[in-house]
This record gives sequence, C-alpha cells and structure tokens, in this order.
Amino acid sequence: MKICNACGQSMDDNAAFCTKCGAPFAQNQSGAYQQQTYQQPAYQQPVADPYDHTAEFDPKDISDNKVIAMLVYLLGAIGVIIALLAANQSPYAGFHVRQALKLTVLSILLLFVCIIPILGWLVAGVCAAIIGVLKIIAFFSICGGKAKELPIVRSFGFLK
Repeated sequence: MKICNACGQSMDDNAAFCTKCGAPFAQNQSGAYQQQTYQQPAYQQPVADPYDHTAEFDPKDISDNKVIAMLVYLLGAIGVIIALLAANQSPYAGFHVRQALKLTVLSILLLFVCIIPILGWLVAGVCAAIIGVLKIIAFFSICGGKAKELPIVRSFGFLK
C-alpha cells in the first residue's frame, strides 16, 4: 500500500496515478511505481485588469471626490454638469464624467430606436434596463473607490 504525497490518499502498490488527485507515480527500475515530486511553478505575476484604472489616481483624489462621482450616475446629465463645476480639476471625477457621458449618449441614441413601433419599444426598454444596471455597477464601483471602465461602453472609442 502506498500513500500519495500530494493528497495523502492510500492506494494500491501497482497504481500509476493517484485515484483522488491524479498525481503521477514514476516507474522505478524494479518495475514498481513511486510518486514523482511535484514542483510548484515559479512565482507568477498576477494578471492585471486592463480596464481598472484605479492605480492611476491619487487615493486622496478618490476619497475627496467619491460623492461627486456618484452624482454623475445618480443624476445623469445634471450630475455631469455638477461634477464639471464642483470637481473640474479631479482626474477621478473626470474619469467618471466620461463614463457617464458614454451612457448618456447611448440613452439619447435609444430615443431614435423608439421611433420603430413595438419592436423598437421592446429593444429600447431592454437597452434602458441594461444602462440602468451599468449605472448601478458604476455606483458600487465608486463606493469601493475603484475606477473601472464599464463593460459594454468600454469599447466605445470616444471620450477616452
């Protein structure tokens, strides 16, 4: 009876692989299998989110302008105007103003979709709900002190 070095599972002496974790056993010169030592891979650098721009902003700027950035998503176009007047020198607030302007442009484009009866109204309603969800995502992102590009509007090239 042999014991797996990786998970501690008891196994038959003739087993080539652990039945619990799948760790391989090497065959020695006498024909018996013994477990190979598994090497942990070298340190891997964590994958950075290319859409998270939080590190680009000063933590003091983020904490000072969180409320202003929240107003952008809560009040729409009026919130954008308030943010531009109240925190026009804040890069963090400016980032969220640009994100909110992308959502506002989408909302305006939805008005043209509403011209089409029934199908246009359904599409506009679904798209308006998606925009509402994006605003909620952005709001909670601000609550966490993050500056992440929103999932659907991140691919829009304007207002980078």
